[in-house]
Amino acid sequence: MTALTVTDVRFEQYGLGPALGVDETRPRISWRFANAPPNFRQEEYEIQLTRLANGVEIDLYSSRITSPESHLVPWPLPAPISSRQRYAARVRARGKDDTVFTPWSEPSFIEAGLLSRSDWSCDLISAPWAGDDPDKAKPEDLFRKEFVIRGSILHARLYITSHGVYEAEINGQRVGDFFLAPGWASYDGRLPYQTYDVTQHLSQTNTLGVRVAEGWFSGRLGFEGGSRNIWGRRTALLAQLEVTLADGSLVTIATDGSWTAAQGPIRLAEIYDGEKYDATAEVPGWSVAGPQSACWTPVEVLPPIPEQVPLLRGAAEPVRRVQVLKPVETITTPAGKTILDFGQNLVGYVRIKNVAGPREHVLLLSHAEVLEDGELGVRPLRVCKARDEYTFRGDLGGESYEPRLTFHGFRYVQVDNWPAGAADLSDSVEAVVCHTDMEERGSFSCSDEKLNKLFANIRWSMRGNFLSVPTDCPQRDERLGWTGDLALFAPTAVLLYGCSGILRDWLQNVWFDQKKLNGVPPMVSPNVLYDNKPWGRVFPLAIWHDVTILGPWALWEETRDHTILAAQYDSMVTWLNCIPKNKEGPTRLWDLSKPQLGDWLDPNAPPSEPHKALTDGVLVANAFLTHSLDLIARVATILGKGDDAAKYHAMAKDARADFAAEYIAPNGRLVSDTQTAYSLAICFHLLSPPQLRRAGSRLAEIVRRNSFRVATGFAGTPFVCEALCLSGHSDVAYAMLLNEKCPSWLYPVTMDATTVWERWDSMLPDGRINPGEMTSFNHYAYGAVAKFMVERLAGLRRLEPGWKRTRVQPEVEGPFTWARAEHLTPYGMVSSSWVLAKHAEAGMNELRIEVVVPPTTEMEVVIPGVDGCRTETVGSGKWLFATAYVRRKGWPVKPIGFFG
Repeated sequence: MTALTVTDVRFEQYGLGPALGVDETRPRISWRFANAPPNFRQEEYEIQLTRLANGVEIDLYSSRITSPESHLVPWPLPAPISSRQRYAARVRARGKDDTVFTPWSEPSFIEAGLLSRSDWSCDLISAPWAGDDPDKAKPEDLFRKEFVIRGSILHARLYITSHGVYEAEINGQRVGDFFLAPGWASYDGRLPYQTYDVTQHLSQTNTLGVRVAEGWFSGRLGFEGGSRNIWGRRTALLAQLEVTLADGSLVTIATDGSWTAAQGPIRLAEIYDGEKYDATAEVPGWSVAGPQSACWTPVEVLPPIPEQVPLLRGAAEPVRRVQVLKPVETITTPAGKTILDFGQNLVGYVRIKNVAGPREHVLLLSHAEVLEDGELGVRPLRVCKARDEYTFRGDLGGESYEPRLTFHGFRYVQVDNWPAGAADLSDSVEAVVCHTDMEERGSFSCSDEKLNKLFANIRWSMRGNFLSVPTDCPQRDERLGWTGDLALFAPTAVLLYGCSGILRDWLQNVWFDQKKLNGVPPMVSPNVLYDNKPWGRVFPLAIWHDVTILGPWALWEETRDHTILAAQYDSMVTWLNCIPKNKEGPTRLWDLSKPQLGDWLDPNAPPSEPHKALTDGVLVANAFLTHSLDLIARVATILGKGDDAAKYHAMAKDARADFAAEYIAPNGRLVSDTQTAYSLAICFHLLSPPQLRRAGSRLAEIVRRNSFRVATGFAGTPFVCEALCLSGHSDVAYAMLLNEKCPSWLYPVTMDATTVWERWDSMLPDGRINPGEMTSFNHYAYGAVAKFMVERLAGLRRLEPGWKRTRVQPEVEGPFTWARAEHLTPYGMVSSSWVLAKHAEAGMNELRIEVVVPPTTEMEVVIPGVDGCRTETVGSGKWLFATAYVRRKGWPVKPIGFFG
């Protein structure tokens, strides 16, 4: 038998591998187990920390603790980590019935960044021309510094950031694998920086070169033309290279007035319009030591970054190039254009490889998500060219190019001016998928292939829209961090990917922007809508601004990390204090006169007026108000804020009473007789038990009368199927989930969608694009149904925050014969799998449920059978249960027609 071992030792929520440049001074430690025996429970653990300096182990510290916990255990040292300090950590543990410890784990490494502003000795530098023509898009700027290292190099670190986006090279070799660093943030509240181990890049004579372009810092952002220079009028660079020599001495190469700048071959680098690369304007050897052309000019030294703007690594993993796709088809359009179909709507860019073309020949690459009338469908892009241009330098041996400083959302690429005699187009072009490098956490599959495709589409939409910040869409003149989208999708997001880091950083952006807006959270964060009317107007809105509570709560449920709630608590309280209340009548509810987006993008709303939903917008707002009050009462309890907990519990109780008086008839009918109204009332526990039964029946009736078509927008969609199950109508929920008529989740699948759409009918059945101006084919919001698929169809859900206790309870109804879901929890992989099949001897159905329970955790398995349900509680390991089973409800469920 393979021995029990400790694996996956990591710090905080960082991924595996060395954690460089961290901000935490007391980083918590987590680990998992491999080859654990059944019912394994940790009794004791030991952490060994070794401080490393100049390659030598200086201090050795061991902490032995009796505890069952292996997730986010406290930093064992009495002293915090200081700037630049590096530690190796390894762990061993002992089970409850064991007398010996496991072997020591492999070491994991953590290294602090520059934790104080006094650690930074560099200047903020800029090209002399960077401030010219602030309303005009700029080319990239190149920066360089030659230097000599005398002595044997032990190790080296590059600490670097920019006003703009950057890419660094040392001696002609690219530094790191980050894309669009330093990422996007509210730059006046926090400037992210990166730390790179560049030891292997250095020699005796060296050149550090950095290219910088506008990116999100000063480039155009926002719709209806957008705005430029939101955080500044010029790009700039801040870099500090620290080289430790074998004798212990430190050599520092920092940005200052001795650096030089030149304009590079990237003549345009915009988030929306794309990149123009002129290979004839390349600066030979620009990041290599040696004689240079006269194009280099001394830089300007700018005033220091204000002290109130901290330089932080942040919690998020970087954006990386994570996958490469080849085209699946080359299309010749009716107009004679050549279009490559990559078979997947993705986010990233197109790379060309080894293509020969005449000097100054210009190759055009135009991107779009769909085709319309056989041509590239560019109308949904609005004021966004989404086009890359490459001008050849004329190398006979072929040239390669890939954008460095922009990205696109696309499936199709129109290629214009492919050089005559060049290599085959499909062999020379590939798509590079880019997104924040999140760990895959959740999977789902079942006996219906279209649902499997839907789940895959949801994952692709999340990946494409989690690029530095969680955006609404990745393709048009928007790509903004809309708060409402994330508020509703966060519980699903944490099931699919390890996104705690990106969301923690983004929620801190939200709080910073919120403080600037006198306590009202922004509609988008980082906030770029100050000058975009009417969206730039600041007024309180339900759901969008409830993200201050709903987002942190989803992260806490996934991780059981109290620091998330503590960091965002002031943001939550500040938001609740901003909500305008009624002056008479239901005074504990939202002011009825205030505008609300409500059930945004209800399919019954006109394409040009997506806020005009069937469900009363203020009813939606008040349902979310009661839910948010319930949650913050729980948050206050978790954080030990007893007085606040009592206050918010009373407020929630009062709001619930006012909601019932204003909107609910004694028999459970709602004044808005809609799918969304009933779904929210049921899921937010706004009904008494008798009212719940009546409301559930009415909801099922509405869905059946609508032939199982979805009639919910952003607000109701995450809840409608769950509400049907909660009220005893899982068969109707499954009929709705499997419906293929528009509007439905599977309608886009039948239309060859590979991501989730913004509108239920972003593409009409005849292949035309929805006439609404706001039409995206990559929005994750409606993908919130993935949570229902995992928790109800596969039956897998957490019972406690952090997954210490789980439950498997599949809803075995409808036409399904099997389903499976997995989730990588802090303690290991948990899974649920069930199969329904005819038992050859018994002549009836046998339901077999197989579960995997991670070490140190336990699971409740609810097994439905002929005589009702029984519950088994099991510890870690693999377990199989079998029972005779008869479906409770017939299939298919019949819709209700006009005459019943």
